[in-house]
Amino acid sequence: MPTVNELREARKRAHNEAIVYLTKEKFDAECRSNYDRAMSEVDRLGTEIERAEGNGSIVQSSFRMPDKDHKRAAAFSRWMRGIQLDEAERRSLEFRDVAEGAPMLNHIGSYSGLGFLVPTAFADAIEVATKYYAPLSSGVFGKIETGTGAPLPYPTNNDTAQSAVIVGEAGTINESDVTASHVLFGAYKLTSGVVKASLELLQDSFFDLESFLADAFGVRYGRGLEGYLTNGTGNGTQPTGILTAIEASGATPIIATGSSETSGGSETGVNSIGYSDLVNLEHSVDPSYRQNAKYMFHDLTLSRLKRILDKFGRPIWLPGMAGISSNAQQDTLNGYSYVINQSMQTIGASNTTVVFGDLSKYKVRKVSGFSVQRLSELYAANGQVGFISNMRIDGNLVDAGSHPCNLLMQHS
Repeated sequence: MPTVNELREARKRAHNEAIVYLTKEKFDAECRSNYDRAMSEVDRLGTEIERAEGNGSIVQSSFRMPDKDHKRAAAFSRWMRGIQLDEAERRSLEFRDVAEGAPMLNHIGSYSGLGFLVPTAFADAIEVATKYYAPLSSGVFGKIETGTGAPLPYPTNNDTAQSAVIVGEAGTINESDVTASHVLFGAYKLTSGVVKASLELLQDSFFDLESFLADAFGVRYGRGLEGYLTNGTGNGTQPTGILTAIEASGATPIIATGSSETSGGSETGVNSIGYSDLVNLEHSVDPSYRQNAKYMFHDLTLSRLKRILDKFGRPIWLPGMAGISSNAQQDTLNGYSYVINQSMQTIGASNTTVVFGDLSKYKVRKVSGFSVQRLSELYAANGQVGFISNMRIDGNLVDAGSHPCNLLMQHS
């Protein structure tokens, strides 16, 4: 039985073979057949790797790209490399299936000049890279995906003042109206900026252009998303970041008093965070939200929190059982997991340093479908081709009135 590493090497060789056929100037029926055969081998080996990593168990949900997606991905890769497309290839890029979440003919400008919607596999590669650099958009904040960028009202309702009551036989039942509201999500255009590639690089059949661009776009989206989703002003030109949204919600922030209570030193709320500060922050959030709560702070803030003891002399930061499985235990702070956000402020006078609560109540609205533009002429004098990607997003806290998240602020 081949090892996982051997399977990975075989899969890489199959992909390199597919690229060789893909980059031939004359992509005839024979090349197309060989390309499809090589990509089928890539899929088969991917399934074998999943089986091997799962100790021999068959993964029922293993992904196999449909033939139509292979053809679209092939056409998209050839277009990026500047190879002339035939009519069938153009149409495969121009049209989207309704099931993919976007209407037909949804592309940027004319497909011959400005750009194509990204094939499914390429969009997934960008998303993976974005998650790595901005984990807020995956598994931390909530996610809403829509097929269009039309304004999206998200309904809210606060019925917490009402509860069941006992009434006597034939007694009067009081009526109470349900107060409904909504949070409105828009769609702001986020652009990657230009990524340049030399003509020599594009002509190299063994160069994985898709992965190169996905990584480059992903890093830029990751940095941009983290900043906007944390500190966005919500002033009509950018999303409402989680800090802005919590402040606007009416939640009363906790003001730090410092760690001197347990350290015996002279630290204050200006330059430190104490055990009681975190306890007060936790209990400022309703218990119903604490069941799914997390902390969020800058990595340098974590380095300070790791040194804090509770009133019994025990560390409040505890390491989990390291691992990548779903059963792996995470590191915790006061018994809660946390996420690092490098767009948060570090400890300093009047800074907002810690968020606590059900972070999934902050929703990130994404309009499905990335677009990529190929700038063939702009950098031609330098022997380069430029690529630029766009996506549309918005974000806001869905707070029905009982404040699922709150902030810790340093003393002034």
